[in-house]
Amino acid sequence: MGAAICSSLEVHTEGTLRTFRVLLVFCVLCRRTLEDQQGVKQISMTEALSRDDIHVAFICTENTSHEEHIRQFLEAGKHVCVEYPMTLSHTSAVDLWSLAQQKGLMLHEEHIELFTPDFKQLKKDIAGKTLEEGTLHFTGGSLKTNFGFPSFSGIARLTWLVDLFGELTVTAASLVEEKENKYMKMTAHFLTRQQKPLTWIEERGPGLGRAKHINFRFQDTTMTDLPPGQREPVGLFMQDLVLFGRKLQGEVSAAKLQEERSRILHCLQLADRIQQLSENTQA
Repeated sequence: MGAAICSSLEVHTEGTLRTFRVLLVFCVLCRRTLEDQQGVKQISMTEALSRDDIHVAFICTENTSHEEHIRQFLEAGKHVCVEYPMTLSHTSAVDLWSLAQQKGLMLHEEHIELFTPDFKQLKKDIAGKTLEEGTLHFTGGSLKTNFGFPSFSGIARLTWLVDLFGELTVTAASLVEEKENKYMKMTAHFLTRQQKPLTWIEERGPGLGRAKHINFRFQDTTMTDLPPGQREPVGLFMQDLVLFGRKLQGEVSAAKLQEERSRILHCLQLADRIQQLSENTQA
């Protein structure tokens, strides 16, 4: 994602993005050079950090570089919107959030998975139900380099589980890798606060279709298929972008901001623990 894409969003959804009319948005893109798009020129990192008319940075680089770029823009006095995962460790995320608060800046971690129709409908369907046990199994193509350990690169699935069932405790984790075949399978086991078991499986390899498989058993029913849900007229990234804009305008309460921050940090802490246990198991 680069400056050209952000420019297109502003042009084609001007009504939706009225919140952003006072902002000059810059998206970080370090891997390739972009041609001018709709009068928007690509600029260097140095220029983006130093220009007074740039107030917001969108960080869309490989996961391994998120932390460095977030820190640079926060130090330069810019608000930051970053793709998940914010960082590849819980400790560094806490440090970055503290830096943002010290400077009075907004640090927003994008989570489009919470805006998908199937997740919204699933959350409605299980409201008030008592979980007995559950499994979320994700499959997809081979994991690219520079995306971090699977518990971080796949943190969208972990976010689903935490948002649906509350804070979790990791009880065990393992990773099976066949590097020569570009295949991996990570399995993490949790307990909810009610001491109910949950399992998250992240499986990637050539030929594996991108899909989520669920098996959630409640006291009165079992769910094995994701509900279709209803599509919103606005796309997932735009829904998240509008939320970010509302934060910048002070339209999101301090309580909601703290709730989101706690969820994100909890997920990163779980990802850390999963990585530790998996690496110990491999050793």
